[in-house]
Amino acid sequence: MEFNHKPVLLQECIEGLNIKPDGIYVDGTLGGAGHSSHIIEKLSSKGKLIGIDRDTDALKAAKEKLKNYSNVLYIHGNHDDIKDILAELKIEKVDGILLDLGVSSYQLDEKERGFSYMADAKLDMRMDKTQKLTAETVVNEYTEENLSKIIYEYGEEKFAKIIAKNICKERAKQRIDTTEELVNIIKNSIPKSKQTEGHPAKRTFQAIRIEVNDEIKPLYNTIRNAIEVLAEGGRLAVITFHSLEDRAVKEAFVDAEGKCTCPKDLPYCICNYQSFGKIITKKPILPSKEEQIENTRSKSAKLRIFERREKNKEH
Repeated sequence: MEFNHKPVLLQECIEGLNIKPDGIYVDGTLGGAGHSSHIIEKLSSKGKLIGIDRDTDALKAAKEKLKNYSNVLYIHGNHDDIKDILAELKIEKVDGILLDLGVSSYQLDEKERGFSYMADAKLDMRMDKTQKLTAETVVNEYTEENLSKIIYEYGEEKFAKIIAKNICKERAKQRIDTTEELVNIIKNSIPKSKQTEGHPAKRTFQAIRIEVNDEIKPLYNTIRNAIEVLAEGGRLAVITFHSLEDRAVKEAFVDAEGKCTCPKDLPYCICNYQSFGKIITKKPILPSKEEQIENTRSKSAKLRIFERREKNKEH
């Protein structure tokens, strides 16, 4: 299957990164190189693009798409390890980083991956197919309490307890192996009158996917680490698709910016607060109405941008 992923908020990302032709840029979620193909167009032969992805299919597709460029490094890895990856490459600082979080259109559309509640497949949901933990393991081996907690916290599903209870009841009879089996359990757990806001399995599938791929817990530290490896004036652009991601990114940005607590009438700062730069987007950038119509998967997207700056001690 062709790795077809329409990049969300493309122009906003490219403008937000403020690309320098000779700079070093990291796409921490390379995918099919939708964003990266536009980043590299703005780089000179001295510039460098580092593409990181957990999905070997994505890396293969990106290599094909960017085959005419020699200044690209492809890394099979996790953006959570960005500091270690750059250290291994002997790169101290970069000029920009892009993180397009969440699952890609390709991963959703390739039914064999088990991400979608719209097609029957083996319960998998791994972004990195080399890892051991799968959705099938989560569904069949996590305790009822753990399942309920994950579905409630990561899926923001108010029927989490009954869904978890029914999963455990069904798996006691027979192991739950497929997405269709899980969808039917979820449908039977939610009152018909409450199944009016989108597909009833959407929130639970999101929750299990987040757990399988550990998408939330490391995110705050990932953002802080990404900011730390930016050169002066370098920018971090992050696209999120749900409130849990956005909350973690916003919190990391606010903490990285820091706040002076000195009285306003002092001519300079004496509180010695720590700042790594400034938030460029006080409010997140949202897709235009046109983009939302053209690409329905962009509807929940939010873009936040941070710029690395040494602390200015003057008010």
